[in-house]
Amino acid sequence: MSFPRSATPLQDVQRVLCVLAHPDDVDFGSAGTVAGWVDAGIEVGYLLVTRGDAGGFDDTPRELMPALREAEQRAAAAVVGVNHVEFLDGYHDGILTPSIELRRDITAAIRRFRPDRVLTNSPLRRWDRIAGPSHPDHLAAGEAATCAVYPDARNPFTFTDLDLPAWTVREIWYSGGPDPDHVVDITGTYERKLKALRAHVSQTSHLEDLDGLLRQRLAATASAAGLPEGALAEAFSVFHTA
Repeated sequence: MSFPRSATPLQDVQRVLCVLAHPDDVDFGSAGTVAGWVDAGIEVGYLLVTRGDAGGFDDTPRELMPALREAEQRAAAAVVGVNHVEFLDGYHDGILTPSIELRRDITAAIRRFRPDRVLTNSPLRRWDRIAGPSHPDHLAAGEAATCAVYPDARNPFTFTDLDLPAWTVREIWYSGGPDPDHVVDITGTYERKLKALRAHVSQTSHLEDLDGLLRQRLAATASAAGLPEGALAEAFSVFHTA
């Protein structure tokens, strides 16, 4: 299963909410694009569903990992100009499901932030890269966010206990899904993406050549889209919701 062809992105977007499963998801998949949005005057906020308590590659005590990764994400967000960073409570890395409770919490965030666009993990698995993009937490976060965008957040009779007015998100972007076809040239914002990822010390310090690894992947994405030699790009699937 794959996505249909992407829609042309809306041109009048003022606010974007990025809803991702773990700290570092937005930076691996989308930080260059986010930096470009911020440069264009768009207000961007992050909503992280978990604090990545099952992450890391060393002997850091497990009880310290959530606070550590929250701090890393806040530092990474600041690199690309994002100041609005929220974390949900009660959801754990590795066992996330698209529950009604999660839909409710994402709906609340959407109704508070009132974004025109939501960027989230893909709810569809990539069979060519099952490791990484198709982590079950990513699929769960993407499914819950999609349900929160439609129908939950826009329906005034859903989650009425939140006491927040309904809000319609007009566009959704998926990161990490199969066959993404909307390509964003991030050559000019790449250094900020790299710096943001390096802020996730617990997740990237073990990589001997993070710069080389990223450049290889992003250059391949750019080349496949016909961008000039030397360009770097991120790719998404984009859909209107109304």
